[in-house]
Amino acid sequence: MAYSGRFTPGDRVQLTDAKRRHFTITLQEGESFFTHKGEIKHDDIIGEHEGTVVKSSGAGEYLCFRHLLVDHVLSMPRGAAVIYPKDAAQILVEGDIFPGATVLEAGAGSGAMSMWLLRAVGEKGKLISYEIRQDHLEYAEKNVSEHMGGHPENWDLRLGDLKEATKEDIGEVDRVLLDMLEPWEMLDTVKDVLLPGGVFMTYVATVPQLMKVMEGIRETKAFTEPKAWESLVREWKVDGLATRPEHRMNAHTAFLIWARRLADGTVAPRPQRRARR
Repeated sequence: MAYSGRFTPGDRVQLTDAKRRHFTITLQEGESFFTHKGEIKHDDIIGEHEGTVVKSSGAGEYLCFRHLLVDHVLSMPRGAAVIYPKDAAQILVEGDIFPGATVLEAGAGSGAMSMWLLRAVGEKGKLISYEIRQDHLEYAEKNVSEHMGGHPENWDLRLGDLKEATKEDIGEVDRVLLDMLEPWEMLDTVKDVLLPGGVFMTYVATVPQLMKVMEGIRETKAFTEPKAWESLVREWKVDGLATRPEHRMNAHTAFLIWARRLADGTVAPRPQRRARR
């Protein structure tokens, strides 16, 4: 699928009607899409610019744009819950995922975060993704391959338990991201494979998980003092004097935990609180 330019066969196009309902089609010459307002011919879209309007046979009007990655993530089939865009953005920035990086991910889930990581590391980078469940691995494989036009050559998708993996299996990596039920059980593996200075991030949903991961990181004495946070996103309705926050918001989805790998043998200074005046 092209990322810009005029629409071509094979592009995934999101059609939006006047009520902001979305319909996704993959353009094919000679094909049609049928709505409650009649037929939309693919040939009426192919060759047109993005941001144009196509009319159905029943006089319905639909705005046409290519499917963005965020659209694909939110609409694709899921075996496991996905990391939502607001958290994926935090991971990419706070984790400093750079072009050419080697990243270890576990678990792959439905492949949402895998796609963001693959885009960030680029063709010269590498992503190693572990998934313990066969059905989840199949969802990840299908979703990533569908969006990226096949299985990326720099994506090493593995069925297995990261806890049983060794440094010989993985090698050294620049970044580690864990999204699993019991990430504290993987800390020894993370310590072995993450390069000094490398960033380690964990994504957990509950307070007990948060507490166990934070204490586990501290007990290894191989990382900087971990920090944790959550991101909340609230949209606003802007309509003259009716401007106000939307009633619904993307509140808690998960906690993000961040730490960096110390060099072997290094003892970090103990965190100290500021003296009270």
